[in-house]
Amino acid sequence: MNLRDDLQLIYDWIPENSRVLDLGCGKGELLSALVRNKHCSGYGVEIDTEGVLASMERGINVIQADLEQGLQDFDSNSFDILVLSQTIQAMQNTENILRDLTRVAKQAIVSFPNFGYWRNRVQLGLTGHMPVSERMPYQWYNTPNIHFCTIVDFELLCVKNGIHILERAVMTKGKRVNTLPNLLGSLAFYRVG
Repeated sequence: MNLRDDLQLIYDWIPENSRVLDLGCGKGELLSALVRNKHCSGYGVEIDTEGVLASMERGINVIQADLEQGLQDFDSNSFDILVLSQTIQAMQNTENILRDLTRVAKQAIVSFPNFGYWRNRVQLGLTGHMPVSERMPYQWYNTPNIHFCTIVDFELLCVKNGIHILERAVMTKGKRVNTLPNLLGSLAFYRVG
């Protein structure tokens, strides 16, 4: 199994036999690995036609939908785990989707690029240009990222919305960061409930 380092961390957090909803599932790599190796079941939701087709080729149950419309089609507590991997920063209605996550599933795993990462700060401060990196490979004019969130910002948003943080991990270049995570971590992961 060859998952990207960020998907591997999420995979490791999901227990066997879980019912999983993967929002913004891309090409279905994570769900495919979970079904095959951990006997999980579930659905992916993806807006991009290419991602939907790739997921279907992997045998994944996938729904083509725009997450901005919300999750009202899903019953409360209909999944054990909901995954929102590197998608929340591209959502217009961030607070609504966060509240829906904890309604639809017992727990949710959310990951996002940390805009507070020191390299992003330096790139913006010294060059005067928006950051471009491995985790954020877009220019300012073609980026899907519409919210520039830091670890501190996300944690404050969770508190504001009564969402409990159960676990946090921060990574840079595939390695865990424990010291000064908002400064030294390029990618943040949260398990919330």
